[in-house]
Amino acid sequence: MARYLEAKCRLCRREGEKLYLKGNKCYTDKCAMERRPYAPGMHGQMRRSKVSDYGMQLREKQKVKRIYGLQEKQFRKYFEKADRMPGVTGLNLLQLIESRLDNVVFRMGLASSRSEARQLVRHKLVKVNGRKVNIPSFLVPVGARIELVDAAKEHLRVNAAVENAATRGTAEWLDVDLPSKQGVYRALPTRDQLDPNIREQLIVELYSK
Repeated sequence: MARYLEAKCRLCRREGEKLYLKGNKCYTDKCAMERRPYAPGMHGQMRRSKVSDYGMQLREKQKVKRIYGLQEKQFRKYFEKADRMPGVTGLNLLQLIESRLDNVVFRMGLASSRSEARQLVRHKLVKVNGRKVNIPSFLVPVGARIELVDAAKEHLRVNAAVENAATRGTAEWLDVDLPSKQGVYRALPTRDQLDPNIREQLIVELYSK
């Protein structure tokens, strides 16, 4: 599968806002957006022309893809599935992506970033309802119990992430027991529990053309 191998901080600078792709670094003054809050490249500081409606829609889609670490083909499939579901397509899309196992592990505070959570899953260090699952895109059903295998509970990175999560908190739709590094996916997130900076309606408009 294709992967983005360049500096992740360039993605935040391109979108003009923090996407929190580097874990704890994003909360410090070492964050690239704190030091260079403009687009990357030699023309990054130049004033840009007005962005068209299509440009705004495209940028929003790219931003959400980058936040969750998805490729275009994956993202399109999620949209098509969300569009077939009853209810609001934009909210359905966000709920589907939030239900990915790598994202749930991140939201539980067991990893400092989604890429770190994805690594835990791929290395068979995460169990869902008592069974090891190594597919990051696995959609966690409501009511499922997620936990780390015993060997992973002593990893330094995991403990550092849990320590930070104890301070910052975890997602409201998850019941998390940080000391035991496990939790339950209690309910689908409501819109007011999700990132207010995401404008999913722009993505719906883009794919509906």
